[in-house]
Amino acid sequence: MAESLAKLAAGVGSLLFRQLQDADTGTFTYLLADPATAEAVLIDPVFERQHRDLALIRELGLQLVASLDTHVHADHVTASWCLHAASGCAIGLSATAGADFVTRPLAHGDRIPFGTRSLLVRATPGHTDGCLTYVLDDASMAFTGDALLIRGCGRCDFQQGSARKLWQSIQGQILTLPDTCLLYPGHDYSGRSVTSVAEERRFNPRFGGAAREQDFVLHMDHLRLPHPHRIDEAVPGNLRSGRPQQTSEPQEPWAPLQRTYAGLDEVLPDWVSAHRDQVTLLDVRSLEEWQGPDGRVPGSLHLPLSELSERQAELPRDRPLVVVCYAGSRSALATQQLQRNGWSRVANLHGGLHRWADEGYPLACP
Repeated sequence: MAESLAKLAAGVGSLLFRQLQDADTGTFTYLLADPATAEAVLIDPVFERQHRDLALIRELGLQLVASLDTHVHADHVTASWCLHAASGCAIGLSATAGADFVTRPLAHGDRIPFGTRSLLVRATPGHTDGCLTYVLDDASMAFTGDALLIRGCGRCDFQQGSARKLWQSIQGQILTLPDTCLLYPGHDYSGRSVTSVAEERRFNPRFGGAAREQDFVLHMDHLRLPHPHRIDEAVPGNLRSGRPQQTSEPQEPWAPLQRTYAGLDEVLPDWVSAHRDQVTLLDVRSLEEWQGPDGRVPGSLHLPLSELSERQAELPRDRPLVVVCYAGSRSALATQQLQRNGWSRVANLHGGLHRWADEGYPLACP
């Protein structure tokens, strides 16, 4: 089933590909998977988006084999260490960066396999000394990090940056790819998502057209950009591969919550059944359904979704809430509504009454 879903999600091609974005930093994260084996890699994951990425990987039935960063970022902290802790995947980063907890130090010419597909590592220093570009095995796409941006490139004024090195990297390692190769950058702030070698060679105002190395160096030397506002946090965090510095014991969640790719917290029927005396089950179906032949979970409360906004003050707060409907759709809406209104211990029952009954848990009938 997992392999079948991966194949369906890939469409007609031999690669499952998703481009994700962190709106706060403009960072792109890329998921690539071989649909035949369901093995996957992530490129440039963001710490605050780790649960989103893990949810997508889980929902598509993929096995994450590597979390890769294009460089030591200065504007966000990577999620690589957390993804490694959750999945056992490798942590890949340039060996030049010298970061802690890296399990796969990378150098120019290395190949990173995922199933029958692979990424070729090209060293592209200049933005930082440890920048890498990842090129898909058939050279149809490449992931350039901050070395090459859409109609731009990364700055060269910190972390051993060098405009001359970046010129050589762009001209020698990126623009030598086929004209048709699609280039996916590490960031964009203007709503653009992809470019190509042919486009950037012709239209990039910094190094395209008739631009020479001296033009590029003078351009980069006069950018006068402000320092990234998160650099003091991001660089040390990324030199730990994103491993958090614990200042206190982390608080245990009230349940083994599963965050969906849609951003919803859910719990499974087996956990709810085993902890029935520790939670309040809230059924948000209509009165007709509550009294109908589908039955209800014994001991659950009833409050229709249509009345939830006006009557939520009636709900008990001494125990966490697990919200339920027939299939889990309306209860998902109710869960999100309660969360927006300040309920911190609330989750949707995964699959609703339909899954509850399918797994053999008891129902009461009117």
